Amino acid sequence: MPSTSSSEWNIPTDVFLYNDPSAKTLAIEEIASHIRGLFPGMRVEVRRDFISHHYRGSTEELAEKIARTKVRNVSDPFESFDPLLGEIRFEERLLERPESGISGVLYDATRLHLVLREMIPEEELSLQVVHAAFTSRLFGTYDIADARYHARVILCGYPSMISTSGIVEAPAKPREYYLMREKLRALGEDVPAEVLKEQIQGRFLDYDDPRMTEVMKGYSLQALFYAITHEPFCEDPECRLYNSHWQEEVLASQLGDKEFCDEHVSLIRRISDR
Repeated sequence: MPSTSSSEWNIPTDVFLYNDPSAKTLAIEEIASHIRGLFPGMRVEVRRDFISHHYRGSTEELAEKIARTKVRNVSDPFESFDPLLGEIRFEERLLERPESGISGVLYDATRLHLVLREMIPEEELSLQVVHAAFTSRLFGTYDIADARYHARVILCGYPSMISTSGIVEAPAKPREYYLMREKLRALGEDVPAEVLKEQIQGRFLDYDDPRMTEVMKGYSLQALFYAITHEPFCEDPECRLYNSHWQEEVLASQLGDKEFCDEHVSLIRRISDR
């Protein structure tokens, strides 16, 4: 839980939200309005996608940098490599048309974050400024415990990265989904994922889901609380700051009747009263 000592808080003055133009159901202005309502003393500004807003250099050079952050084997720790020409061209196309979105590629979260961080101008690289960048790129971190990469929804920092692909792919679907899949595989049947999804309809978030905006309000607040208390998550599964690992936990924490735990309600009130 976060520190309740106000002397340890860092209260940002500016919050910049960067849109993901490929996420058709992400209403970023609504997210901005929600943050303004909770923290009226902060200036909340909506910007276009992070890279288009900040980067002014060579598209080919940036494409190569991003291609170098690609995870080639989810079972191995990241190793530096020289990307293929096709991988660079793929990133160039995405940079030129960010509204097209991306699928099937996993990036190393830490290395992708460093590429974005170096774009922030010096005057905005401050503890007083929160950068929350929504992106279609799916990123992950390597877990030594089970020797593989895991996709993530959010990586907090400067900037904080929030993946609109990650919210679909990272939290695990209901257990029935995996039980059905393994049962059918044992019978020698290869059933498309879309068919399996129909059996658990409504119990997970999908691409272009109408609930995307409401869910992402909570992840935006996790980025903000990282800046304020350096603790973005909460242990209460009914609080929007809960670090969900299952899709049903995401929906319960973000769409439930209770928005925050009592401690975070108190903390938000104390911050907004300052």
